[in-house]
Amino acid sequence: MQKTILITGGAGFIGSHVVRLFVNKYPNYKIVNLDKLTYAGNLENLTDVANAPNYEFVKGDIIDVEFINSLFEKYKFDGVLHLAAESHVDRSISDPGAFINTNILGTVNLLNAARAIWQDNLGDKRFYHISTDEVYGSLGSEGFFTEETAYDPRSPYSASKASSDHLVRAYMHTYKLPVVLTNCSNNYGANQFPEKLIPLAINNIKNNKAIPIYGKGENIRDWLFVNDHANAIDLVFHKGKNGETYNIGGNNEWTNIDLIHKLCEIMDSKLGRKQGESAKLITFVKDRAGHDMRYAIDSSKIQKELGWKPSLQFEEGLEKTVDWYLENENWINNITSGKYAEYYDNQYNKR
Repeated sequence: MQKTILITGGAGFIGSHVVRLFVNKYPNYKIVNLDKLTYAGNLENLTDVANAPNYEFVKGDIIDVEFINSLFEKYKFDGVLHLAAESHVDRSISDPGAFINTNILGTVNLLNAARAIWQDNLGDKRFYHISTDEVYGSLGSEGFFTEETAYDPRSPYSASKASSDHLVRAYMHTYKLPVVLTNCSNNYGANQFPEKLIPLAINNIKNNKAIPIYGKGENIRDWLFVNDHANAIDLVFHKGKNGETYNIGGNNEWTNIDLIHKLCEIMDSKLGRKQGESAKLITFVKDRAGHDMRYAIDSSKIQKELGWKPSLQFEEGLEKTVDWYLENENWINNITSGKYAEYYDNQYNKR
């Protein structure tokens, strides 16, 4: 194999799309997928590449120092794409400790292991840290987050990611570790755990359940199709400049309420319902604590320097996403019933 690449969190939503892209696009790379398989990690996301000759799955926790060190010693990784993270804001509000452990301490463990194994040969190595636009805080009605925007995290989740970003940069400055970072906007697409807004709404509409919307639904997000994000990650890993940060956005700003109305329109059409029927399920609930009003990313840097741009508009991507969830009812049923955990036992523990 030309290179051995570690992808952390590769059984999760974004990570599984990155793993699939790298396994299929780079047959001369050995791709090692490390995932703890928490509630959001699901090997059913990767059944199509599970038996590929250049792919290997390893179950483990990035906060386990000895395990991480032994993993790096065994595989002598040439590169790391670090996506493993606790990522749901609501969960961070109810259990911030889990976010501190995974997002901060776990990242430090990976940095230390990479530094130890690469210290005599940094030239062709790369530690790529994938982060979020939420580290920048909240925008008013105008303006965009750029790579120079000051950090102003507002939730335990975004604060833990901001801390990990700072540590990655500190290891670059202190130890000369070759790093790149990206901060992305809200992702959507296939295989997303149905606690997030779009898959939650799709599933609830399909089952005629209430669609919960925080506050008045006026919060604005920039939406990025997950396949476009995976392509951007590929570009940054291979062509990005060491020490640089690249913001990745979809150039698709929508208020939550407008997004849900659009989703209801699409679902009514797909399910053969009368237009307006699904919108009756919209239910406004008490707003999230510290809810950021608006996120919007200026992704001109990655577009100009690396030639990346979103491949489709939001309405098209949303329709593709709806089609996937409607065509993969078993996947979402297994997720919502907890049966996705059985896949791991059947695939690995019962051989």
